[in-house]
Amino acid sequence: MSAATGKAFDVGLFRRVMRFVHPYRRLFWITFALTILLSLVGVVRPVLMAVMVDDYAAKGDLQGLYLIMAVVVGLLIVEAGVQFFQAYWTSWLGQTVTFDLRQQLFAKITSFRMRYFDRTPIGTLVTRVVSDIETIDNIFSQGLLMIMGDLLKLVVVVVVMFVYNWELALWSMVPIPLLLWATSIFKNAIQRSFQDVRNQVSRLNAFVQEHIQGMAIVQLFGREKQEYEKFKQINREHRGAHIRSVFAYSVFFPVVEVLSAVSLAFLIWWGVGDVLEGVATFGELIAYIQFINMLYRPIRQLADRFNVLQMGMVGSERVFAVLDTEASMDESGTRSTAEVRGDIEFQDLWLAYVDEDYVLKNITFSAKAGEMIALVGATGSGKSSIVNVLSRAYEYQKGKVLLDGHDIRDYRLHELRKSISVVLQDVFLFSDTVHNNITLNDDNITREEVVAAAKAVGAHDFIMQLPDGYDTSVRERGAILSVGQRQLLAFIRAYVNAPKVLVLDEATSSVDSMSEQLIQQATDKITEGRTSIVIAHRLSTIQKADRILVVGEGRIIEQGSHQQLLAKNGAYRKLYDLQFAD
Repeated sequence: MSAATGKAFDVGLFRRVMRFVHPYRRLFWITFALTILLSLVGVVRPVLMAVMVDDYAAKGDLQGLYLIMAVVVGLLIVEAGVQFFQAYWTSWLGQTVTFDLRQQLFAKITSFRMRYFDRTPIGTLVTRVVSDIETIDNIFSQGLLMIMGDLLKLVVVVVVMFVYNWELALWSMVPIPLLLWATSIFKNAIQRSFQDVRNQVSRLNAFVQEHIQGMAIVQLFGREKQEYEKFKQINREHRGAHIRSVFAYSVFFPVVEVLSAVSLAFLIWWGVGDVLEGVATFGELIAYIQFINMLYRPIRQLADRFNVLQMGMVGSERVFAVLDTEASMDESGTRSTAEVRGDIEFQDLWLAYVDEDYVLKNITFSAKAGEMIALVGATGSGKSSIVNVLSRAYEYQKGKVLLDGHDIRDYRLHELRKSISVVLQDVFLFSDTVHNNITLNDDNITREEVVAAAKAVGAHDFIMQLPDGYDTSVRERGAILSVGQRQLLAFIRAYVNAPKVLVLDEATSSVDSMSEQLIQQATDKITEGRTSIVIAHRLSTIQKADRILVVGEGRIIEQGSHQQLLAKNGAYRKLYDLQFAD
């Protein structure tokens, strides 16, 4: 996925983000009004301090002094209350928008074809769904409204300073042009560095995710040192990106503090003379000291706010790039699978994963409802591609696949996949209970149905031996279970869904002989009375099949029953002799 190259503020991206604010627009305008109120209330305090010093303290009017002090305290309480609601509602708005956006993003990802996941690192998608969306939350909680408030406060402070005493205002602002120039340099530097940071975070996530998942391979082949060196290089680049941003902050903030001190020095140098000459009052001088703090603090924060806004824009660009990706399956089918019997027919089917590099060529065969079709052949011959087409995991380019005489694309995608259960060689289990891994959290499947299915495939006894039975957490990817036990859970998962078509993709190739016997019994049970397509390397497991298809280089080169294919003395016979040579 390409790196983001967004602008500090992209109007188009911002409009798209604001569409997610539309359902909460009333709250948005309330927080906007509170932001304006905060900007105005803050400027009142220095004015009241000047009045307190000049009109009451200097004249010894204690009653008036107490009164104005009470007004200042009341104003502080009001300001604190407004700050609370403004901060809380702004954060709530940001979290709600990112909640909705994350929901839409995850739904979009789940709709993508398998080909998309073949090309996109998992860690990159994790970054999009988690950390990139978090930066969009910052647009609201720390970025846009805060920037508007700071800018408004700057305008109000400058206007009030010039209204009160334009000479003191001018002397206070002597370093401002230099500050604006430094802010511009800082903003550009931080923009580049944070784009780099986001790219490096994505690379780091992808590398860590992939290598932790594949740690067994790393250790078994003794590649710890080499992979550590790769990680060190990526981590070094990640650190460098962050350090560049830290360097920009380390230079900019001291510059702001120095210029703030210079402004204060100019103010005192000129202001004390005005006070002595009677041109200005001591209260005004105190007020202008506060005004300088109010002037420089927003300017310093503005640079940081723009940085947050930039990160939000970069995150938005990345997230919307995924949302705009056209990789979803066509779900225009309207036909229901409720009355499907299970007749399957492949008509001159061609499939390519990349351009016109076809991995399946002229695949033609049929299976009547209730028949078992077996696919055999060398690794990479195209067996798994055939079943991938049937469940629409991948879309074919030419030919047809019919289910009960109707193109599979005419069926509703969800119903089609519900009608076709697939048991893979590499069973994926979630970090959840045995029950939830079987039902995939489908509330329509009861515990009684799960137990009955487990007994039917011969897995009930081993499940009950687990610490909490069906409520035992199997840990990540089923870590507490053996390969055979995980495979049996996959059989139960397929069985409870009562599919019209069952696909077994090399379901016994990675298990021991004892587990294979159990799985063979389970296979006989769940294939009974339904159309089944079985991919197998072990020919002993598919000799009962109604028809065996021998696949080679993307084509069906032989088909027939076990005995018919042996009699042909062709490719199947060679496979059989290789396995049973002893």
